[in-house]
Amino acid sequence: MRIVLAGARGHGRWHLDNIRRLQDKGIVHLAGICELTPLTADEIPDGLGTPEQSADFGALLDSTGARIAVVCTPIPTHTDLALTAAGKGVHLLLEKPPAPSYAEFRRMADGVAAAGTACQIGFQSLGSHAVPAIREMVAEGAIGELVGVGGAGAWARPESYYRRAPWAGRRRLNGVDVVDGALTNPLAHAVATALALNGTTRAEDVTGIETELLRANDIESDDTSCVRVSTTAGRRVTVAATLCAERPDDPYVLVHGTRGRITFWYKQDRVLLQRADHGPQEYEFGRTDLLENLVDHLTDGTPLLVPPDATGAFMKVVEAIRQAPDPAPLPAGAWHRLPGEDRRAVPGVDGLVAACADTLALYSELGAPWAPPKEVSTP
Repeated sequence: MRIVLAGARGHGRWHLDNIRRLQDKGIVHLAGICELTPLTADEIPDGLGTPEQSADFGALLDSTGARIAVVCTPIPTHTDLALTAAGKGVHLLLEKPPAPSYAEFRRMADGVAAAGTACQIGFQSLGSHAVPAIREMVAEGAIGELVGVGGAGAWARPESYYRRAPWAGRRRLNGVDVVDGALTNPLAHAVATALALNGTTRAEDVTGIETELLRANDIESDDTSCVRVSTTAGRRVTVAATLCAERPDDPYVLVHGTRGRITFWYKQDRVLLQRADHGPQEYEFGRTDLLENLVDHLTDGTPLLVPPDATGAFMKVVEAIRQAPDPAPLPAGAWHRLPGEDRRAVPGVDGLVAACADTLALYSELGAPWAPPKEVSTP
C-alpha cells in the first residue's frame, strides 16, 4: 500500500523508521515525502529507496497514487492537510493532538467522515494490548468497583526544546491556535489513555473540566499542569504533568478501584495489579502498530483502534486548556536551573505529579504553594 509521509523530521523520523519496518514486511511502500526542505539521502533510512519529494502535499498525493497519508506536521496544519487527503480519497494516520481546538477537530472529523475515508489518530498507547486487558480486569471485578483514573507524567525537556520550531511552547502563533502544552502534546498519551481506561472517550462523555496551568520556562504555554475531567459515568479522571521534573521517569496511568488498583506504564506496555488479599501481579503486553492497523482496516475491515470519535473527550480537554487563562509563571523561587543542564526543574513537582494521580486531586488541593486558583470549564 503506497504511503506519503508529511513531516519527516522531528517525530517524523519515528514514522520513517516504522514505515521502513512495515515496508520490509511487504505491507507498505513509501512513495513520497512532503517537507518544505527536501530530506537529504542521509536522512532517509536505508531500505526506503528514493521516494518522491515535494512541498506540495496535494500534488504529491496525486503524483504518487498514495492510498494512505501519515501526517506528522505542526499542530495547526493538521486539519487542512487531513481534509486535503480526504478530498482525494486518501486515508489517514493523523498524529496527536489531532487539532488545536475542538472546532478544528470537528471540521476535520466531519470532513473526513463526509469523504468516506478512514482516519486513525496517532495515540500509539491505545494500540497496547494492555488496554483491553485492563478493561477486562475491571469488568471481572479484580479491583472492585471502578472509582476513577489518574495519570502522571514527570518528564524533563531542555530549554532548547522550545526553540526547535516556531510553534514550540506556543498557545497561538500569528493569530492561529497552537496549544502546545505539556498535557496536549508531549504527555497527551497520559490524558487519552486515562480517559480510555475510564470508559469515557467521546466528547459527550465529558461533563466538566478543571485546569491548573503553569510554566517554569519562558514560554507561552504550560510546562507544569494538571486537569480533572468529570464524566457522565460519575467517575473523575485527573492527570498531572510536568516537563520540569527533578528525576524524570516513565509516565503512567493509575486505575482506582474500591478493592485495589492497576498501574499501566503505557510506554512499556507494562501493568501492575494490586488488590486486597492478593500479592502484586505484573504483566507485560504486546502492541498493535496503528499504521499496520489502518492497513488491516483497509484490506480486511479490521476495526480501527483510534478513530476520531474515540478522541472526542481528549479534544474537550484540549479545548478547555485552550480557553483557560494563559498559564501563570511560577515564582522565581519555585524553580531552578540544574547545574550542567540546559533545563529548569521545579523542586517537589515529581511527588506532586504522583500525588495527583494517586488522590485524583489538583495541585492546589495538595497544597502546592505556586498553584493558581482553580479554573472550571464546561464543554
